Amino acid sequence: MAKIRIGLAGCGFVSELHMHAYRRVYGVNVEVRAVAARGDHVVEFARRHQIPTAYRSFRDLIADADIDVIDICTPPNLHASMIVEAMQTGKHVICEKPFAGYFGRDGDKMPIGKHVPKALMYARVLEEMEKTRAAIEKTGRLFMYAEDWIYAPAITKTVEILKATKDKILFMKGEESHSGSHAAHAAQWAMTGGGSLIRMGCHPLSAVLHLKQVEAEARGETVTVSSVTCDVGNVAACLRPDERGVIKSNPVDVEDWGVLTATFSDGTKATVFSGDMIAGGVRNLIETYTSGGALFANITPNTHMMSYQTSEEKLAGVYITEKVDRKTGWQYICLEEEWTRGYTQEIQDFMECVATGRQPLSDLALAFETIKVNYAGYWAAEEGRRVSF
Repeated sequence: MAKIRIGLAGCGFVSELHMHAYRRVYGVNVEVRAVAARGDHVVEFARRHQIPTAYRSFRDLIADADIDVIDICTPPNLHASMIVEAMQTGKHVICEKPFAGYFGRDGDKMPIGKHVPKALMYARVLEEMEKTRAAIEKTGRLFMYAEDWIYAPAITKTVEILKATKDKILFMKGEESHSGSHAAHAAQWAMTGGGSLIRMGCHPLSAVLHLKQVEAEARGETVTVSSVTCDVGNVAACLRPDERGVIKSNPVDVEDWGVLTATFSDGTKATVFSGDMIAGGVRNLIETYTSGGALFANITPNTHMMSYQTSEEKLAGVYITEKVDRKTGWQYICLEEEWTRGYTQEIQDFMECVATGRQPLSDLALAFETIKVNYAGYWAAEEGRRVSF
């Protein structure tokens, strides 16, 4: 079997997770051949992960004839252009979430999150996504959407049960929340394309959209999203600086709290919540209520392992879970976090797709629909009404 050669764009937090997963691919010969980033840290990243080549330019990376797949792990405002450029050079592409977003155009009043109407953002995002989709399809190469939740064991078991029972999903409730991002770009719409609802809420949103399609296929039905309602806000803005404590987010023109409700064409519902003001670590949850039962996918936190410890100093080198502000007291320890959250299985699927030519479980259709629904939510929240499709 020919070796699949990967070029990594970006060397931040997500790139570390992907590197962990690449080292665990089985049955397919895979090598991360090169990494590209503008900062000096790319050299250290390449050295630490034994990657042969470090580039300072994305164009140099996609021009490398020895690379088969470009894995895009860069800030969201770069995704659309990088996808198209890489695929037009004949590369397959893996792209981190979100697939697209509105990041501003010439003439927009800054900051755009406060001044550009969300209805206009929605229209422009759909226009750009249609162009991106057309460009992708024209290349004939594989596009793989790096939505790890679709591959998380708790979600894949939910899928197995839905396929077996063929029960109707009546309501789903999803959440990703934590105490806020430290990254400066997370505070700005022009860099991230929105706040907590798109930066984190895209995960449970993709998951509920995926699960509804699994149910529909199992029952021989066609189900789509028919309308969206939404509310967003900046709930931590009321805090004095001395009251913020563990809350790290400091939005410029994005939300730190959001709730989106999707109504499907069969009349059923799904609600997605995401907030940057939740202490105690990352919450990654999907509850699925069906005509025959209930399924609770507690990705994190879960009770695989719990600990009660009293010394922070002794635990300095021990990883507990993401976004906790301490390691003492009762803690939910995340075992093999990359597996629990689906990163390992995601990359395995993608490498098998490249090797065999089949389509990935997390594909362009899911990427497109997630952004469409998310931006319809922003539009609905701003105008205080239901947006229908």
